[in-house]
Amino acid sequence: MPAYYLENFGCRATQADGGAIEAELLGAGLSRHEAATLADVAVLNTCTVTASADSDARAAIRRIHRENPECKIMVTGCYAQRAPAEIAALPGVTWVVGNSHKNQVAKIAAAPFVSDSDANFVSLDRLRNISQANSQMLVGDIFAHTELMAAPVFESLEQSQRTRPNLKVQDGCNNRCSFCVIPFVRGQSRSLALESVLREVDALVAAGYREIVISGINLGRWGRDFDQPSRFEDLLTSILEQTSIERVRISSVEPMDWSDELIGLVAGSSRICKHAHVPLQSGSDRVLRMMHRKYRPWHYAERIEKIRAAMPDAAIGADVMVGFPGETEELFEESRDFIENLPLTYLHVFTYSSRPGTAAAEMPGHVPMQVARQRNEILRELIAKKNLAFRESLVGKRLEAITLHSRNDGFTESLTNNFVKLRISGTHAANQLLVAEIAGVNGDGLQGQRV
Repeated sequence: MPAYYLENFGCRATQADGGAIEAELLGAGLSRHEAATLADVAVLNTCTVTASADSDARAAIRRIHRENPECKIMVTGCYAQRAPAEIAALPGVTWVVGNSHKNQVAKIAAAPFVSDSDANFVSLDRLRNISQANSQMLVGDIFAHTELMAAPVFESLEQSQRTRPNLKVQDGCNNRCSFCVIPFVRGQSRSLALESVLREVDALVAAGYREIVISGINLGRWGRDFDQPSRFEDLLTSILEQTSIERVRISSVEPMDWSDELIGLVAGSSRICKHAHVPLQSGSDRVLRMMHRKYRPWHYAERIEKIRAAMPDAAIGADVMVGFPGETEELFEESRDFIENLPLTYLHVFTYSSRPGTAAAEMPGHVPMQVARQRNEILRELIAKKNLAFRESLVGKRLEAITLHSRNDGFTESLTNNFVKLRISGTHAANQLLVAEIAGVNGDGLQGQRV
């Protein structure tokens, strides 16, 4: 049986896409191999949010081709959508399939090995003249793309070896942030139908899962594209009322979508994790305007304070960018002060990376990389102190956690309801919902005992 190797890069949505691709590859008659060195075909599901993400994908292509020259390499995902010709020119690449045609990945990959495959592959006219590439390319208009690849439903917990599967219910984005290439590689916002979401949740419950993560590119916009528009709050309410999933975790929701109703729903339900990830990008009003973000710092602060008031022990995190074009030292300090005064418990800090085709790439005032990296480190040091204080505030309390895996040193790695790593004393099976009393902090997490 021919074997495939799958490597995913990037965000939860990409991971969910990869899960769907994997299910289709298995359904097409291929078997999974953990090492590209022994695979017949390698599928790289790429990210392109930063130049570093592109570099990681190119490095993986070179490594696989060097270690296994006979392996057919398929590159799909966001990088493939943005720069197909660039990828096709790399030695070893057999196919480049954009997000516009990601639903055909398994059929194409299986075609050389499965005799009854009906895969037909046609390169776009605009890409046919790339003489240096022997690759076949299928990349179309992403804004004409209306399909949404849903996360797979695994046959069993043992098969997937995951305790917290992602369920992608939304893809694409209608915003046009000046730094972001994602709308141009994922297309317009589109939502998985409610009945499909409920069916997927029911199947995950039947497969033995206790916690699921609801994810999307712009998750809070779920349902706005329906003929009869719906809201993200309606989706959560339906999941709670019509399925028996024990715990739901929300991934990232933009600040303008954290309505009073959503905050109340998350705070009031024992089945929704007390965790809010609210992208910020900058605490400077001027920088936010240059970024074309749709909120002001005072609006963001109001939402965060309401979340904290409703959920005193919740983890509250944010994405923050440093080094955006035009970010002076004064504006950075404004952002740093804003973050310091908010009850945030963790940050994902990114250094600005110019993306071709975005408005920010043409803006003046690009910040030297050395300066941007220094600012990155300043924010990391700031949030490390805030995170430690947050974890220390949890000592002596009892928290619910889901077990992930046992260690050889007599502890079980877990994740608390409020999104903190927890080492529980003793050996416990994975995928168990336990209550633990927190005894202290440990590294970047907590330690405790089962109650």
